[in-house]
Amino acid sequence: MITQPRPDHPAGLSKLDGSPRKSDGIGVLTLTRLPDWVPPGTDDTVPSAARMYDYLLGGGHNFAVDREAATRAEQVVPHARGVARLNRAFLRRAVRFMIDQGVRQFLDIGSGVPTVGNVHEIAQDADPECRVVYVDHDPVAVAHSELILAGNDHAIALKADARDPSRILNDPQLRRQLNFDEPIGMLFLCLLHWIPDESDPAGLMCHYIDAMASESHLAITHITEDYQPYQIREVLRIATKGGDQVTPRPFDDVLTMFGDLELLEPGLVGCGTWRPAGPGDIAENPTLNQVLYAGMARKP
Repeated sequence: MITQPRPDHPAGLSKLDGSPRKSDGIGVLTLTRLPDWVPPGTDDTVPSAARMYDYLLGGGHNFAVDREAATRAEQVVPHARGVARLNRAFLRRAVRFMIDQGVRQFLDIGSGVPTVGNVHEIAQDADPECRVVYVDHDPVAVAHSELILAGNDHAIALKADARDPSRILNDPQLRRQLNFDEPIGMLFLCLLHWIPDESDPAGLMCHYIDAMASESHLAITHITEDYQPYQIREVLRIATKGGDQVTPRPFDDVLTMFGDLELLEPGLVGCGTWRPAGPGDIAENPTLNQVLYAGMARKP
């Protein structure tokens, strides 16, 4: 994993966060020394889904509170790391499939903290001219994305909320990178279950779909309780202690996220069973393959 420091901090040095922290259980306050990749104002006392996911994938851009929350989740679902890796493996297959279909532009919304095998690495390995835009609302995710994309003229990261499609789709930086008159590969992986029903995720997706040109592709993964309701509820109870709401959805509800697009074979299926191509794409434990639904659709 790329771990070079931010340009404004010398190698090996950290910055002091001016906020007080309790150093023990008796009320002694100290200053916490945060890593140099942490953006100013980041709250390291509340777990973040993006950073928990980074930890489960073996990344290093997470805090103790994220690791503790992820560890509690693993106590309920011992193979939580495996689920995270299945989602990451689906990302790789999805991008490669889109490349094979002629897609050379990618919009990854809810991209999270970058780790090995990012969209731009996969796409630009196939064609260096591929263009990629990452979008996330987590400041750590965006800051680290900007770090690893330094010097890459064909990839950028934006801090924005997926629930504001107009803001994202009309962003000047995004418009300079992506040509919406040409096919685009959009990825919403492990994102839409963070959008509550009252925000109408299917309606939001219509805005993104409407912006896509013909031959564009849309990939989605989404958590479900269809197969392991008790375990999933317990994991979500832990993951949402930071205040974010998670809404696992049944098959039919996830299907609506694709709007009227043409769902490609094998349809909406367990994440591990969507076109597995090699080791690590599908879990030996069949229940792991069903924690997330995965699917891809094409715009005619």
